[in-house]
Amino acid sequence: MQQPLLKSTTAYSALPETLGQQGWAICDGFLSNALVEALNLELDRLQDRQQLNPAGVGRDTSFQLNQSIRRDTTLWLDGGTLAQRQLLDAMEQLRLFINQTLFMGLFDFEGHFAVYPPNGFYQKHLDSFRGQSNRMLSVVMYLNREWQPGDGGELVIYRDDDPLPVECVIPQAGRAVIFLSEEIPHEVLATRVSRRSVAGWFRVNNSRPDRIDPAL
Repeated sequence: MQQPLLKSTTAYSALPETLGQQGWAICDGFLSNALVEALNLELDRLQDRQQLNPAGVGRDTSFQLNQSIRRDTTLWLDGGTLAQRQLLDAMEQLRLFINQTLFMGLFDFEGHFAVYPPNGFYQKHLDSFRGQSNRMLSVVMYLNREWQPGDGGELVIYRDDDPLPVECVIPQAGRAVIFLSEEIPHEVLATRVSRRSVAGWFRVNNSRPDRIDPAL
């Protein structure tokens, strides 16, 4: 029997309450073993063909490469492979569930592969600033199997301007971290081995009479 792509809604039924109370949630076994394996095989091919690109900071005209802030490589998902379509289907399941339970009005999902090489990191940041973006809910899904203590690469979560972290998440395969894009500062600590994930965002539709969002 084919494994489900995503945990059942019963299994992650506590997600809305947790997000509502603290702004983030950790879901172990979020993606099936089969989907994790398929995404890893695709990443193997992409890396062999050198198709991942150095990641930058900022968007549109403010985009820049700055390895003192961020040191990873990425490739945006376009649904062009079976594994990507399965992942996007899983994200659609999650979008519908969140809208039904938290009424967030999530419109669509955008995401990319992210690979941090040894010594890769991403300094403390927010995924979205209030009033400046339509990203509302961030999702990070990990693909590395057998992550060992000392491998580094943890996702560190903060609350507001408090300099002390409130959570340190080990990037274990199948685990997902879901958090409010505008409210949860976070960073990726330096990794000692290659660290693989899919990072993405659920967006709201900020269309105006003079501007269509998302752009056609």
